[in-house]
Amino acid sequence: MSDSVLKRYTGARALGAREDSLDNGSDPIDDLGCFSWLRGIRDRAPMIEFRRKDGRSVAYDYTLLRKVVFDPSEGITLKFDGETVHIEGRNLDDESTPGIQLLRGILYHRVPWVREMSEAELMGAPENAAVIERFGFEESE
Repeated sequence: MSDSVLKRYTGARALGAREDSLDNGSDPIDDLGCFSWLRGIRDRAPMIEFRRKDGRSVAYDYTLLRKVVFDPSEGITLKFDGETVHIEGRNLDDESTPGIQLLRGILYHRVPWVREMSEAELMGAPENAAVIERFGFEESE
């Protein structure tokens, strides 16, 4: 009995290794069009990646995120150490799927990437869907 308790607290799972959900054929990330969502209840993304329309991307460490400001008319503003990122779009605080919302996902570090949508995608998106039109990046003082 003491062996099983010892194995439980000193085995690979106890030391931070986890069963990768890719091993069982399922993808741990939902692609919701303009952003992704980590499925696991306890999963957290270490970084958030901003994917541009032209193929460029940049990622920031979530631990450097100091402030999140949401204004329905301006979008989401993320203040990282040394830089500010603006996400412009529509329905950024609405649930695109029950329980899934871009703003909440960023607050809880559940969003590994966000991406700007092309003009065709923007025009074809349903009126109630979350869409990201553009990002703005600026150095903070």
